[in-house]
Amino acid sequence: MRHARVAFSAAFAAVVLCLFYAVPVLAQEGRPPVTVTVQTIHSQDVTLTTTLPGRVVASGEAEVRPQVGGILTERLFFEGAFVEIGEPLYRIDPATYEAREAAARAAVAQAQARLSAATKEAERIQELLDRRVVSEQNVDDAIASRDAADAALQVAMAELLAAEIDLDRTTIKAPLSGWLGRSLATQGALVTAGQAEPLAVIRAIDPVYVDVTQSAAEIIRWRRGHTQDDLEGADLTVVLKLADGSLYEHTGHVLAAEPHVDEQTGVVVLRLEFPNPDNLLLPGMYVQVEAPQGVVRDVALVPQRAVSRDRRGQPTALVVNAENTVEQRTLTVLRDHGSDWIVSEGLSDGDRVIIAGLQKTAPGASVLTEEIATPDEQD
Repeated sequence: MRHARVAFSAAFAAVVLCLFYAVPVLAQEGRPPVTVTVQTIHSQDVTLTTTLPGRVVASGEAEVRPQVGGILTERLFFEGAFVEIGEPLYRIDPATYEAREAAARAAVAQAQARLSAATKEAERIQELLDRRVVSEQNVDDAIASRDAADAALQVAMAELLAAEIDLDRTTIKAPLSGWLGRSLATQGALVTAGQAEPLAVIRAIDPVYVDVTQSAAEIIRWRRGHTQDDLEGADLTVVLKLADGSLYEHTGHVLAAEPHVDEQTGVVVLRLEFPNPDNLLLPGMYVQVEAPQGVVRDVALVPQRAVSRDRRGQPTALVVNAENTVEQRTLTVLRDHGSDWIVSEGLSDGDRVIIAGLQKTAPGASVLTEEIATPDEQD
């Protein structure tokens, strides 16, 4: 009797266990397939970028300094205004220079009179020589006097030109088209030629330059091709990020790289150019740029939300095959690219990666799919 009860208990336990494991299977087989959102992956070439810090630099800068000395009598511009090259900015008291110009002009007239007299004298001496009245020496002396008078006239004319230049420089003009800052000198100030302190500074800010720095080690690494960075076919436009974190609406391009490494910091300076029609970028402003570094070819861009990690820490993604069955793929991720991962291995062109509904399914399950367009297709 006792053995019969033991046998009955064992049989009952076996039946319960069978029912326990069979019910979920039956329930799973009885449920309809869940719907997941997928995105079709396409192989493509991706331009790698790096974020570099930099400063905005004016594309042209000129310090306004006087070229003659005197008292400033007038300021002819509004501070912060845009000026064209050659536009008057300041006026220096011209009285002294007007007097010098008048004296130089009188000296020219005097020299012209002497040359005229010497020329006539040389002609008379030549006529007397033809009549054998004077000697050859008299003729030579007259010609020498005429030539000396002509040279004196040239000197006087050069002095007149210098006086006119100095008089013209009493009106200080803009050496560059650009935006003026504040005036550093006021009416009544005494200025001197070539003084150290400028009167004002003009900056051309459309376009502007952005000087960024990159470590020499990074330059060596990508020049050796460790990141497959043959730039042929790469997108060479540069994206600018402002100090508030927003992106600048205009893209730029690389102008040049300084062929020199700073001994103290070990960096190389790269110069970029950006259009600045709204004058949003100002010299000295701190910015960051996304600069092209190279190209990786035949890779896939996978949304980061579609990639998870297994127990070994390997990146994985769920893929829906042609039979609408879920498969798990182990991926080789190179780096991030915006909101995507750059995947070099683990996916093929045309694979449908699950990007939403991951928690509702598992490898081996049958699913229904909703396709979402890639960013390129949406554009």
